Amino acid sequence: MLSWDDYDEGLDQPTPVTDAQPAAQAKPAQVNGALAPVEAAPAASAQPMPSAAQGGSAATDGDAAASAVVADLDAHRRLDADGSAEAARESYERVTVDQKAMINCRADLNQLVPFKYDWAWQKYLNGCANHWMPQEINMTADIALWKNPEGLSEDERIIVKRSLGFFSTADSLVANNLVLAIYRLITNPECRQYLLRQAFEEAIHTHAYQYCIESLGMDEGEIFNMYHEVPSVARKAEWALKYTREIADPAFATGTPETDQALLKNLIAYYCVLEGIFFYCGFTQILSMGRRNKMTATAEQFQYILRDESMHVNFGIDVINQIKLENAHLWDQSMQDLARDMILEGTQLEIDYARDTMPRGVLGMNATMMAEYLQFIANRRLAQIGLGEPFTGVKNPFPWMSEMMDLKKEKNFFETRVVDYQGAASLSWD
Repeated sequence: MLSWDDYDEGLDQPTPVTDAQPAAQAKPAQVNGALAPVEAAPAASAQPMPSAAQGGSAATDGDAAASAVVADLDAHRRLDADGSAEAARESYERVTVDQKAMINCRADLNQLVPFKYDWAWQKYLNGCANHWMPQEINMTADIALWKNPEGLSEDERIIVKRSLGFFSTADSLVANNLVLAIYRLITNPECRQYLLRQAFEEAIHTHAYQYCIESLGMDEGEIFNMYHEVPSVARKAEWALKYTREIADPAFATGTPETDQALLKNLIAYYCVLEGIFFYCGFTQILSMGRRNKMTATAEQFQYILRDESMHVNFGIDVINQIKLENAHLWDQSMQDLARDMILEGTQLEIDYARDTMPRGVLGMNATMMAEYLQFIANRRLAQIGLGEPFTGVKNPFPWMSEMMDLKKEKNFFETRVVDYQGAASLSWD
C-alpha cells in the first residue's frame, strides 16, 4: 500500500525523459478519470523545455492556457458584457441596503448581507428550527387500523385517499414552481435563502405522503393519478398549473409591467390559493380524524406539514405585499380585480372538493360547515393582500384548527414527538 512517505519520496526524484519516451509523446493525462489526448505542441514552442531537475521551468501548454483564462477574467472585470467600464465598475461595488429589491434588482445576488428584509431571514431560521422527517413517526397503529375492514367507514377511507392523492401532487407542483420559476425571478438573496428552505420542505412533504401511501399498502397508481382521474382533484391541479406555464419558460424575464404582473399573478395563485386555500379542506378532515384517535400517525404528519405551510403562506404574502410596495403601478384596479377573482375561484374549487369528499356528514363536520370555513379563510387571504372581505358574517366553525397552527402544545415526550417540532438545539425544557 502506498503511504504518504512513499508519495513524498517520489516527489523528490526527477522524472528522466528517455529516447524511448520523448517529452512530446508523454503519456496522456487523466481528466476526471478518463484519458485526455495530448495535442502536438505548436511550432513556436517546439524547443525542448528543461526539466525541473535542470533548474528550468516546468510550465506546460496547460499552464499557459490557465494564465490566459485568468487574464480574461480580469479583462471582464474591467469591461462589462456591453463594453461599458462604468457598468462593470458598478457590478463590483459593495451592495448597500437601498440597492436591494424584491424583483428587477441589479445588485449582486451573491451578497446576502446587509439584510433588507429581516423578516425573510427570520422565517428561514424558523423553518430550520422546525425540521422533521417522516420516518420519525411510527405508522404501526395506522397500518393496523387501515387493514382492519371495520376500522374505518367508507367515507373516512375516501377522505384519506383523496387527501393523499391531491397533496402528493400539490407539493410537487409547488416545488417545481419554486425551483423552475420563482427562485430565478425573485432578486433578493435573503428571500432566496428562505425559498431554498421552502423547496426542501416541499420535498419532505411529498416524502411524507409517499411514506403514508407505502406504509398503508395503498394502490400507488390509483393515488398518484388522482390529479388526472378524479375531477375535483384534477380541477385544482389544472387551475394551479395555468399560472406556472408562462413564467416557467426559461426565456421569461421580468422588467415590464406585463411580465411583472405575470409574476405577481403566480405568487397570488400559489401562496394565497394553492397553499392558502386548497390545503385547508383535506387538512381539516385528516386532523379531525386524528382528534378522534383515528389515523393518528398520518394526522401527526399532516399537523407538521400544516405548520410548515402556514409559514409558507405568511412568507408569500409578505413577498406579494413588498412587491406591491416597491412597484405600486403593478397593483392597478385590473390587477386587484384579477387577484380577487383568483381567490374566489380557488375558494369555489375547494368547496366543490369538500362536497365530493363529504357527500354525507363525517368526523363531526359536513360540506356546509366546510364551505363556511373556506369562506372564512378566503376573507383572511383577501384582507392580507389589502382587498375587501366579500363573505360577510362568516365565522370559523373549526376553532381548533387555529390551535393546530398557531398555539404551542405539549405532548408526553416519552409517548410521541413534541408537536412544536423544533430541533434539539432550539428546544426549551422549562
